[in-house]
Order: sequence, then C-alpha cells, then structure tokens
Amino acid sequence: MVDYPRHDRDGWQRWVPSWRLVSGLCIGFFGTMVAAAGIAYAMVNVPVVSETATAQNNVYYWSDGSQMVAAGGERNRQSVSLAQIPENMRNAVISQENKTFYSDSGIDPKGIARAVFNMAKGGETQGGSTITQQYVKNAMLNDQSQTISRKVKEIFVSIKVGAEEPKDKILEGYLNSAYYGRGAYGIQAAARAYFNVDAVDLNAGQCAFLSAMLKGATYYDPAGATSIDPAATPEANKKRAETQMQDTLDKMVEYEHLSQAERAKFSDLPKVENPRSNSQLSGQIGYLVDLAKASVIKSGKVTQKQLEAGGYSIYTTFEKKKVDELEKAVKKVYDKNIDPEKRPETDTHVQFGGASIDPETGAIRAIYGGEDATKHFTNNADVTGAQVGSTFKPYVLAAAMKWGVRDPDGAEVQPQDERTVVSPKSLYSGKNNLKIKNYDGTIWKNEKGEQWRQENDGKQSLGDPPDYKIDLREAMRESVNSAFVQLGMDVGLDKVEEAAVDSGLLEDSLTGTSYPSFSIGISDPSAIRMAASYATFAESGKQREPYSVTKVSNRNGTVYTHKVTTKQAFSAKVADNVTDVLKTVVEDGTGSNAQLSGREVAGKTGTTDGNKSAWFVGYTPQLSTAISMFRYPDDETIKNRTFLEMYGTGGEEKIHGASFPSLIWKDYMEDALKGTKPERFPKPVPIGEVINDTPSPSPTPSPSKTEEETSPSPSPSPSQSETSPSPSPSDTCGVFELNCEDGEDGGNDSAGNDAGGQGSSPSPPTSPSPTGEEDDSRGGQNGGLFAGPNG
Repeated sequence: MVDYPRHDRDGWQRWVPSWRLVSGLCIGFFGTMVAAAGIAYAMVNVPVVSETATAQNNVYYWSDGSQMVAAGGERNRQSVSLAQIPENMRNAVISQENKTFYSDSGIDPKGIARAVFNMAKGGETQGGSTITQQYVKNAMLNDQSQTISRKVKEIFVSIKVGAEEPKDKILEGYLNSAYYGRGAYGIQAAARAYFNVDAVDLNAGQCAFLSAMLKGATYYDPAGATSIDPAATPEANKKRAETQMQDTLDKMVEYEHLSQAERAKFSDLPKVENPRSNSQLSGQIGYLVDLAKASVIKSGKVTQKQLEAGGYSIYTTFEKKKVDELEKAVKKVYDKNIDPEKRPETDTHVQFGGASIDPETGAIRAIYGGEDATKHFTNNADVTGAQVGSTFKPYVLAAAMKWGVRDPDGAEVQPQDERTVVSPKSLYSGKNNLKIKNYDGTIWKNEKGEQWRQENDGKQSLGDPPDYKIDLREAMRESVNSAFVQLGMDVGLDKVEEAAVDSGLLEDSLTGTSYPSFSIGISDPSAIRMAASYATFAESGKQREPYSVTKVSNRNGTVYTHKVTTKQAFSAKVADNVTDVLKTVVEDGTGSNAQLSGREVAGKTGTTDGNKSAWFVGYTPQLSTAISMFRYPDDETIKNRTFLEMYGTGGEEKIHGASFPSLIWKDYMEDALKGTKPERFPKPVPIGEVINDTPSPSPTPSPSKTEEETSPSPSPSPSQSETSPSPSPSDTCGVFELNCEDGEDGGNDSAGNDAGGQGSSPSPPTSPSPTGEEDDSRGGQNGGLFAGPNG
C-alpha cells in the first residue's frame, strides 16, 4: 500500500514520492487532527464559575511561629445575576475589551496563535483576547499553569463555550469571575471594595472605573501599590485609572452605549473607599501584611492573583514584642507632645515612620507604618518622600575612606586615579556661608554659571578661627554641613552615590546626584532602607538585603524560602571607622538623647530644609533602627498636598532629629534589647591620611569687611540655632548674590548643630511629592535652585 521507495523507478527518482502517496498522507494527517480535535472538544466541559468561587484565607505567622492573622482571601466572590449588573458595566467592558462580543465566535485566532508562539519560545503567556476567552481563563482557576497543553485546553473550552452558551450567560460569568483587585472577585465584591455599594447601584463613571481595574489593580488602584512596584504610586495610579476611565467612557459614546450628556457628568475619578476595611488588619497588622504580601509577590514564586485566591502560609520575620514596643514608643511621644487641638497651626498632620532590622541577617523585626492601617493606608516605614537630611553624611565619610579624595595636583591628567584616602582626623572648613569648590580649586557653579554658598544651621560657623578648620569626627558630631558638602565634592558625587547604593539604598531613591547638596540628604529613602544601610556599618561592611518573609507554603508544600546573601560593601576597616565616628555623635554630639544604658550606640541625626522632616538612624551591634518624623496632610480631598514645616510643632522652636525621633529611638531600643547581652563594636584600625592640616595664613582685612566678620565669635554651642526658616544674606556677600567675589569664604558666625542653612544649597529641580504635585520640600524653597537640606 505504501510504494516507497518506488519500485518502478531508478536512481534519484526512486526517492521522489508519488502524488498519491503525498495526498494520502495529507488526508490522513488532517483527518487525524480533526479526529483529535473532535475528541478533545467532546472531552472538555463548560466550566461552572461557582465551583471555583471560594477564596481561602492566607495565614501570616510571627517570627516565633505563632499566628499573626488570617487574611487575604477573606472576600469571597459573590455571584449576581445579569439583571443586577448595570447595563453601563456590561457596555463599559464590551466597549473597552471586546466590541464585537455579541457577534464574534468567542475566540481570536490571531491572539491564540500569538500566545502559543510566545509560550513555545519560553515567553510569557497572554490573556484571552475576547471576553469569552477571559471568562474561560478565570473559570479555570485551579489550573493556571503556563504550558501549551493548558492553553490548548483553554482554546477548546472557549470554542465549546462560544458554541453552546448564550452570550449573556458568558458576560454574566465573566463579570462574576473577574479579579478587580483588593481581594475582590466579581462585580459585587468589587462594588463593595471600592465604593461600598451594591453592583446594581453603580453609575456609569464607577462602571468605567471598575473596567479599568480589570487591566491590573496594581497599576490602576488609586490607593497605590508601591510595596509591590515603586512605580505604582497613588499619583501614578490615579493618572492611569483616570486616563483609562475616560477612554472607556469615550468608547461607550462612540459605540452608542452612552449619551454625550450622560458622559459629561463623569469628568473626574469617583471617590473610592479606604482599601482596608477588615478590623483584623487594624493597628500595625495591616502594614505588616502589606509588606509581607509585597515580598512574596516580588519573589516571583507566587503571583498577586494566586496570593489573593488564598491558601498560603506565610512565615514572616516580624517579632510581635518589638512591633508592639515600637508602636508604644511612638504613641508615648505623640500623646505627650503633639496636640492638634491646642496648636492646630503646627501640630496637625504630624506623622512618624520607623523600621528595625537585624544586621546579622537583614530581617525586618519591626516597623511603624502609621497610626492605624485601616485609617492611614500609606506605610510610613516604606517610601514617603520625606528627605533624610544629615543622616546621609555617613555615606560621604565612607566614600572618602574607601576611595579617597581626588588630588588637585593630578587633576588635569588623571583626576580619577590620583586619590588620598581620608582619615577622620582630616580637617575641613566649618565656616558658614562657605564657597564650595570643585576638586581643582575652582568655585562650583550651576548650569547657569551661578555661584553659591553653603550655610550651616542658624548660619553658624564651627571650628578654630581664622580659617575655622574642624576635623571630620567633630564635623559629624556637630553635623556641620559645609565640611561634608566640600568633602563630597572632593571625593566625587559619583562615589558618594556609589557608597550609598553599596550600603543598601535603592538607586531610584537618590535625588540630585550632580548637586553639592546631594551630600547632605536631599534624597528620600525609606525608613526600612535607612535602617538596613546603617546595618551594613554595624556588620563591618557586610551588606544584606532587608526582607520580611522567611518561607511560604501551601497544600502542595513549600513554594518559597528566603536565602540570605551577603555582599562586602565596604572593608571592615572603612565600616568600623564610620561606626567609631558615629559613636561620637551619640556619646557627645547631636545624638546624645539616644544613649542607651550599658550599650554602645552609633547613629546620626538629620533635619531637612524648611524643617519638613527629621530623622534619627542608629544601631547597636544587634539592631539597627530608623525613625522619621514629618508633617503631611493625610487627606486626599486636599489638593496640592505637600510637606509642611515643623517650626513650633510639639511646642518646640524647631524639630531636629535630636528631639522627638531620637527619643522614640531610645525608648524603643531600651525595651527591644532588654534581656540581651550588650555587645561592643569592633575596635577600628587607623585609616587614611590627615589632609588639610597645613595652617592657613590669616586673611588680610579688607575695607569691605563688616564689623560682624572681624569681631570675635562666641564659643560653639550645639543648642544655639536660629528658628527663622529663611536666612538673610550676609552684609558683605549675600547668599543669593550671584558671581560674588568678595573673598574666599563667607561670614564667621558661631557654632552650628544638626541642621544647616536653609536657602543655601543648590538643589535639583523639584520632583513630585507623594501626591504627584510639585513639592518644595525637596529643595526648591527659599531661593529655588539655592535651597537644600539643613542636616
């Protein structure tokens, strides 16, 4: 029956098949395929949504294995009839997702071919192109494997559903099975989650909004999801949701599902509910759960949709005792000092954030995210936009001791190679109104060719006259801005940035990396990252990523286990010297409020320009903790929200990192470390060379010198500080006076402390605040480009 090779042919012709053989094989092949397709079609069943409608809880555990909370799958899907689903909701989805829904066969051959091809290459699978396919995908919840066999099965199910099920039933099933975010499966649960109404009561604008959530709530929910993706900020999500919503409404008008007059009523996003309504997630628990969920999703082992479906056991690093004590320490300071009724102009919108990390592993032991996760749903332990001020200075010192300062003598030939490693005994100018120089000795100028001066807190100078030189240990102890801004320029801002990233800060949290004020903290890392980066110094330069989940399992076993990885960010010599300098800050400097009984402590205070945030970040060998304080309206109805000044807050003239943040830190750490044996930091090995120790010649008085400049300066006093938020220019050469050449440096006022001069540091253009508006707290106030943080 198969004449091959052909018996009646010779040579190569024997190997050429006959037309009968070719046609027979083709008919046989296609016949087999049709038969296989028929069998496959007959074997698949039309899915029943209700069979996959239940969602299980996820159980979260404390670090000791005890149960923290069962949450995450608590919002079961509620199916409603098509009659209870507004016609506007049906039309919104059809207009945006599948305008030919009522006339097509239920499948998109091109989309299917594209999906199969992508999976065959090992790429990501794609969602169904039609509502029918998406409905089938949702209904097959128990099998979401990314395989060709599952995709083929999905195709046959879609064909059968399209052929056997009425279109209205398919649409009803899709809207009842789709995931809208916030744990909501189905339109009824979604209506409750976002608007606290029943689905039948949704208006056209709300329907168009919910259709946008089907694109992926991570990037469209106005509450944001920065813990999952830093790009999913509330502002960015609102913008995406509004754009998608308006596009859907326009299409509804275009396809004659909505009148223009009705469409005109919905020009803004509808008001949505707080994303947390479960009382189990009140207090700090909601913040802990959010952090753990984000960690699981980022692991890549469990998708957000799978996690929301529930059934997982999630073992966290959080210690209940430490979480409770951190919350108690914040509440104690707030209740004692903050009184919005008594001081509404200064004490409203006061917020705190905090994070505590084990340096040995990177495990997050405690966080303080805000007053209550069901009332304030931005996690203040995560990214808030609050600048860190002078808590950034240790990275400048670390860079100077790791790479050294650039040698001006070799600058023109090999500026990157000629370097001198710096000792903490090196001398730098502590003058107020100091002209900052490039490494080649020229005065730094901005892109417009404008010069500027660096101010210290209260426009005060520190150091021995006439040149006001001060060693770096003392400059760190008293948080002298001018010394560290110039040191950053001498090291190179690229190296300062590298040191910050190496220590554990995220590169995208660093702001204004080409401006001198970068060295004094115009960036806004989270409290978690600040605590983790200081832990790198506590561990003699060993950097470990902060993490909140140790293990995840489900009924099939363990699906994820965290592995601690260690990177040597700095040599022990560098890190231990940084720690030794930061010990001085706590022993006899701006951080003295953070001293712990019987324990060695290293840390740094930080206060920013305009007094809009204050920090204390410190550590012992066993625990690293960061505390932030700022004022920011927690009310989305307020337009153009921005960080507010803290002059007068809590009855204080000015809020420093040395005040409330350090008190919270001390109170918490005393309790958190109770019962543990005190440990000592490693003894540092001497490092680097003492630079700038050559005495400078006394300046020759000039006729232009004012009496203030030539009169003796009072003795240094860290407590002396100006409370006015705006500096005034010096008599000889004002802070805002451009191209001023009246002498090498500015006024020689008395000693400064934690904060430095407002309106003096050049900063980059303003960047969006947490609300998406231009935020002058990032260094644009009091002189625009010349503004910068105080320390």
